Amino acid sequence: MTEFGGRSYWLIGASEGLGRALAMKLDREGARLILSARDEGRLTTLASDLTAARVIAFDVTDREAVQRAVRAVGPVDGIIYNAGAYTPMRATDWDTDAAQTMCDVNFIGAMRVLGEVVPQMVRAGRGDITLIGSLAGYRGLPAAIGYGASKAALVSLAETMRHDLRGTGVVVRLVNPGFIKTRLTEKNSFRMPMIMSPEAAAERVARAMRSNRFRTDFPAPFSWLMKSLVFLPDVLVYRGR
Repeated sequence: MTEFGGRSYWLIGASEGLGRALAMKLDREGARLILSARDEGRLTTLASDLTAARVIAFDVTDREAVQRAVRAVGPVDGIIYNAGAYTPMRATDWDTDAAQTMCDVNFIGAMRVLGEVVPQMVRAGRGDITLIGSLAGYRGLPAAIGYGASKAALVSLAETMRHDLRGTGVVVRLVNPGFIKTRLTEKNSFRMPMIMSPEAAAERVARAMRSNRFRTDFPAPFSWLMKSLVFLPDVLVYRGR
């Protein structure tokens, strides 16, 4: 059971939406936060409302900026990777720049950050890593070019790390939310089942971080439906296509 009081967490993707709500939640529970995203102004405004928070703005798509940020942050008890980019996109309307941005922020950015942080945690014999994935990572979905693939890759990364870091003292967990009401989901023109507020989603993430469970998917029963698609035969999923 993880308690947050007095522990230091580096929250990447903190400036709005789920990240902002999670920062406020962890701060109320006594965590010492390092807040990161690209927008320093938003981070500074958020930090002014918190008890104990530092701001280190950087771009996860810039490897040198990542390395500078890691040096500036120093040792922490835990890291939460919540950086995300999203543009709804069908393969018939392919935008290479937008698709690559989603992959770079959602997955490759995590690889850049973890490539610097994980070796330090392994050497120290301790650390806590939370990766914010998505239910969209379980099966290819319509209009999810870039986003679905990047989240599927993040799910695979978390699963591999869970295998490899067993016994090192470094804890890895994966949290896969469904739809959260944010600036990003406002781009969607379709109905979003069981959409949650950022505050409600942050409560679920914090609960997952307190548990010993590796994987947390929410909300139920929507998460059950999304996971069940993995087991459906292709002839049913792609019928008529």
